[in-house]
Amino acid sequence: MHVVAGVLKNERGRVLLAERPAGRHLAGSWEFPGGKLEGGETRLAALERELDEEIGISVDAARPLICVRYRYPDREILLDVWVVTRYRGAPVGLDGQRLRWCDLAALAAEAILPADRPAVTALRLPERLTALETPIYRIGAPIAGPRDRRPLYGVLCDGLEDARAALGAGADFVALRPVLSADALSALCASINLPVFARGIALAAAWSGGAAGINEIVP
Repeated sequence: MHVVAGVLKNERGRVLLAERPAGRHLAGSWEFPGGKLEGGETRLAALERELDEEIGISVDAARPLICVRYRYPDREILLDVWVVTRYRGAPVGLDGQRLRWCDLAALAAEAILPADRPAVTALRLPERLTALETPIYRIGAPIAGPRDRRPLYGVLCDGLEDARAALGAGADFVALRPVLSADALSALCASINLPVFARGIALAAAWSGGAAGINEIVP
């Protein structure tokens, strides 16, 4: 099941969450608003339609953030999350769902669907990695402490095998050392549920391949 979802921010920088309504799968949990991609639709067209139907806004501009494959006990989904950079209208729960605006720093502590959680991590990270360590993240050795109280832990990787090992070691994101082909980057991003930072390509190309941003750190 291919699902598109949008991250909206208000004038205070808060992020919009929608509650799963009663009678729906995982009712009562919170998620980024969106819905299923229909046959023949592009990802962006599906996002525009779903956000119009669900919360009554018109998308003027959006860019990819992260793609996450997640298996629930009764289904598997590909969650395709976009950041909506410009939109018109005031969000309203047209399906009877509750909406709320949440501070970005508080998202990690919310009862958000498991499939949406990698997107929360991606939102905390910059689009370009330019240093090995900042107050938000650190690339290198594992970091002790609860995830919501420590910097995000990143690992430099050479490819898919390294990235899978980083996932198993508890990394929050991975930054690639080599420049990968478009197909190799897309395959890697689709294989691990972590934000990936590509190397040696334009930001728009990284987003199109499923990466959260680009790695500009000198190895």
